[in-house]
Amino acid sequence: MPNPDLIDQPESMHEVRENVDAIDRALVDLLVQRFAMMDAAARIKSDRGAVRDEARKAEVIENAASYAAGLGLPSNIIAALWDQLVESSIAYEFDRFDER
Repeated sequence: MPNPDLIDQPESMHEVRENVDAIDRALVDLLVQRFAMMDAAARIKSDRGAVRDEARKAEVIENAASYAAGLGLPSNIIAALWDQLVESSIAYEFDRFDER
């Protein structure tokens, strides 16, 4: 379970929703940075076949799941989220690669 001492404890559903919305904005800000790395990867890779790297995909998902487990989150849920994130990142990188 996440450490409740790391966040203010809301007293109403309105506060819960405000906090969730703020967290979602912060996550999107981080995704902007992550997708900027996909732009860089598409620029750096010389071969379209290098865009999909199943070993690296598995490593990224395992890293996130293990880190989440250490923080008390269910690793299976994080692994499923990261699988979708990585697949979406790969699709985005293919699009950027093809635009070059």
